[in-house]
Amino acid sequence: MAGRESEGNQATPAKLVSLGLRANWQQFTLLVVINAFVGAMVGLERTVVPLIAEAEFGLASKSAVLSFLISFGLVKALANLFAGRFSDHWGRKRILIVGWLVGLPVPLMLIFAPSWLWIVFANVLLGINQGLCWSTTVIMKIDLVGPKQRGLAMGLNEFAGYVSVSLAALASGYLAAVYGLRPVPFYPGLAFALMGFLLSLFFVDETRPHARHEARTLHPSSQEISFAQILLLTSWKDRALFSASQAGMVNNLNDGMVWGLLPLFLTNAGLPLEQVGLITAAYPGTWGLTQLATGVLSDRWGRKWMIASGMGVQAIGIWLFVISHGFWPWLGGAVLLGLGTALVYPTLLAAISDVAHPDWRASAVGVYRLWRDGGYAVGALTAGLLADAFSLNIAIAAIGGLTLLSGVIVSGVMYETLPSRRNV
Repeated sequence: MAGRESEGNQATPAKLVSLGLRANWQQFTLLVVINAFVGAMVGLERTVVPLIAEAEFGLASKSAVLSFLISFGLVKALANLFAGRFSDHWGRKRILIVGWLVGLPVPLMLIFAPSWLWIVFANVLLGINQGLCWSTTVIMKIDLVGPKQRGLAMGLNEFAGYVSVSLAALASGYLAAVYGLRPVPFYPGLAFALMGFLLSLFFVDETRPHARHEARTLHPSSQEISFAQILLLTSWKDRALFSASQAGMVNNLNDGMVWGLLPLFLTNAGLPLEQVGLITAAYPGTWGLTQLATGVLSDRWGRKWMIASGMGVQAIGIWLFVISHGFWPWLGGAVLLGLGTALVYPTLLAAISDVAHPDWRASAVGVYRLWRDGGYAVGALTAGLLADAFSLNIAIAAIGGLTLLSGVIVSGVMYETLPSRRNV
């Protein structure tokens, strides 16, 4: 392995490494395309899978329906942690390829699943795929652009991923309305997985030399710290990293609720499947598109208040589903939820990158994403229990309250991480 690593370093000598989006636009664009395939893989499930649970397997308990999302969230959270740590040691590209290998059988399992347990296990594999592939594309883009355009880089990354989530959710909802819940809505997933794997295997270059170049030239003092220290810093000890980790967790907590319960809430309210697909697609679509602007703005305005305000906007969007009724008000709630998430999502990643040293940045991103995507499992479990004990409306309203509380924590605890605005 050491020999291979030295060969990789020789193929990209330090003197040829340049940081910045313009200098690395080809590899950056390729990674944006690959992340679009990553997002499309999970987008296929957002409209259809909760409906399959009730229609095909007869699951009445909301907690049982959300079991697929709990398994997805737990596994993805751990995969993020390993992706960050191992990409520092083994290289980003290797982790990316492994993630796609694990994801290849997922569409086939969803198509042919004879029982709900198959769906749950398919989401275990999907969680590994999402954790490894999404984490490494994030880390690689941060490596390539350097410190000046992190918000822009994360905006482009999340734009590609979540616009693809939206389009895949919209397409699967349409295909389900025309051809039924299975197997046709999952056919595109076969192409998504294969294309992502082949592009990663044959065209992606390793980006660790860029991170090492940044560490040598912009951060000459080495910061050798243990993984346990990185875990503590990112989770609790550093105020900004803690604030970002809890906000990320609550963000995906409410996303887990929306993913698992919203299709059931909307169909129970009598909306046709086409309108359910439009609403479930409007949320990640707005989220994805507006991140092109919010990522850039965080490079100018700073991170803290964009995150705090974004959590508040999310809470309002969630509550609209409870206090209003009908397709158009609910579509407005989905758009508001997407806008709030766009203010938060790329900004949180940029804030982590602001604070973490290049020598341990990938590991810090992995720890942050551990907490963030653990929110899927916590959100699915919490929302399912509340819905079973009380009602869907109470579950949705409670998740909105937790989202607002998270924004209050950010406003009171976090310090500004953007270097140019830390003393403003």
